[in-house]
Order: sequence, then C-alpha cells, then structure tokens
Amino acid sequence: MFTLKAPAKINWFLKVSGKRKDGYHDILSLMQCVALYDSLTFEESDGMEVVTDAPIPPEANLVYRAMVLLKQMCGVSVGARITLSKDIPMAAGLGGGSSDAATALTGLSRLWNLDLTISELAQLGGRLGSDVPFFFYGPSALVEGRGEIVSAVSSRRSWTILLVKPLLEVSAAWAYGQLDKGASPGEVLTKEHDNIRLFSQSLENGDFALLSSVRRNDLEPPVIRRYPVIGDIREAMIGMGALFSSMSGSGPTVFGVFDSERRATEAMAHMPPYWCRVVRTLTSDG
Repeated sequence: MFTLKAPAKINWFLKVSGKRKDGYHDILSLMQCVALYDSLTFEESDGMEVVTDAPIPPEANLVYRAMVLLKQMCGVSVGARITLSKDIPMAAGLGGGSSDAATALTGLSRLWNLDLTISELAQLGGRLGSDVPFFFYGPSALVEGRGEIVSAVSSRRSWTILLVKPLLEVSAAWAYGQLDKGASPGEVLTKEHDNIRLFSQSLENGDFALLSSVRRNDLEPPVIRRYPVIGDIREAMIGMGALFSSMSGSGPTVFGVFDSERRATEAMAHMPPYWCRVVRTLTSDG
C-alpha cells in the first residue's frame, strides 16, 4: 500500500484558437501546478474499486476509468483498490479530476509493475481528458493542441497564490461552447507563442505589470458574462493588492498572486463565504 499526491493547476495564460474536427479545441496554455492536493492510496485487490466520499458515479470517475483503461491496454489480470481523498474542488478549473487520473495511471503502473514511461502514460492519459497529459510533465509546462503536446518549462520561483471559488460550478464543455471562432488560428498562434515566451520570462523575473499587459484567458469573458461574480472576485483581488489575477481554466476559480502569505491571507479574510485557499506554486526543483 502506498499513497501519492495529485496537485491542482492554474492557467497563467490560455488561448483557444478554434474547434477541431474531432470536437475538441486547439489551445495554447501555460499551466502551473500549485500546492493543493488530492491524495490517492493504492493497494492490491481481486476486484476493481475506487473508494471515495466525492459524489462521482463510477462511469464519470476518471480514476476508475484510468484503472479500466490501463488494465485493458496492458492485459493486467489482477485488480486494485484506490482510495481517493479530495481536497481540490470539483468543476473549478483547477484540474482536479485530470490530476487524479494522471496520478492513478502513475500509481497503478507502479502497483502492477508495468514499468511504463512518462510518454506512454501521458499518451494513455490523453484518452481520458485533455488536461491529463500536462500532469506528467509539470510543475510548469506549455500545453498545445487539444492538450497532448506538452513542453516542460523551467519554474524556479515560487509564488503565493490565493484561490477563490464562488458557490457555483462551470462546465468546461459549456465554456468552450461559448467561444466565437472567427479568428485565423495560424495568425493568432504566432503572436501568442511570442506572448507565451514573454510571459514565461516575465514570470521568472517577477514582472507582474508586464504579465498583466499580456494576460489572456479566452474562456474568461464568456464565463464572466454568465457569472459576473467571477469578475467581481478578480477586481476585489486587484483592489486588495494582488500583483496579478485571472480566472483559471474554464473557471469559476479565480487566482491572485500576492507578494506575501500575510497579504494573501488578509485578502482571503475579506472575501465572501466562498471556498478559499492560500497556496504556493510548485517549482521545478521540488
């Protein structure tokens, strides 16, 4: 029996360039793991079981689906029991389910002595969800395509982050469905690649004024139009001293970067009774 931690993520930058023929969207995103974790405990079992207090039916549980997929693809004859303890809120834009799936594949490969490479695990993970491959290459990476093209990015500095999730859930499928698709992907992606490189350099330098000038999350405007409270939270964070603030992924969680844990905690105390957490970004050296 052993336990692994599955970290949450934020999106520093998220460009959506259009819908693909397979129904997914092409994205360009700089993603970052943060110190907020679910935990998964693995043990041998004759059957296939996921034990969790989260209200997730088996057919929708990415941990269970990861177990079934790996067992089928690798011809495993034994079973497993995974106990999933959730601390990452669901449908929050923090990648909890995707991180759980990646961690399940990693843990099961170890439990079943499959000796799969990161590349092989990430390829399987992409069959479970677009964000899953990122978690094999974090803590910071550039993610492209539908999420299957992942390039690790150096992340040497750790930042204090305040996460705030209002009392609502946003479906990623709904959020992507709201986007206009009139832009030319080729022309836009060239510019956004330049912005991503500038963003990464500025993040390492702590130049949050410049970061704010090139900030982008294409899902944020349509989500805020439907749920104005998300914009209110972002404005409140800036008003309370956040150096940078944005919605993460498809929302509704908003994150703010603060120059100290004290300032982040003070800002959290002035938030409405939402789910809030002060965390730090994870670094490449652990």
